[in-house]
Amino acid sequence: MKRITEFKKQFDVTPDTNLASLKKTYRGLIKEWHPDKFRDNDDKAAEAEINSKKIIEAYHFLVGISPETHASNLEEYTNTVTASGIEDFSHDKQVLEVTFKDGSAYEYFGVSPKVFQKMVNSATQFRFGKRHIFNSYLYRNTKKRTEEA
Repeated sequence: MKRITEFKKQFDVTPDTNLASLKKTYRGLIKEWHPDKFRDNDDKAAEAEINSKKIIEAYHFLVGISPETHASNLEEYTNTVTASGIEDFSHDKQVLEVTFKDGSAYEYFGVSPKVFQKMVNSATQFRFGKRHIFNSYLYRNTKKRTEEA
């Protein structure tokens, strides 16, 4: 959750921020911190390299959790979380990562250790996820579905 807050602060994200304004902010930040803008012997060259990587990571992350991205992928997400089944899952620092049998993977943010433990102890983790996690937590897709031949 701390990472989400930092990224939103870096890009000055508000509830009404759309993908177009996010992209505009991204381009401005990259223009300011692009490593090619600085000479190799310049003190800011190393700082620019680090900052540009952080900007790129933040941008991709924020695009992944944006409501517009969720809306455009809603049908695929709904199919996955209602019919696919869970292949594997792990939990670290309030982030639950679930890999589904269709090959897609999602991160769910803000999942407490208590909720994770209830999922582990559940008779069927997939049913628990459908009822308590998949539509209750902020999420982003981390791996696309594998296409069937």
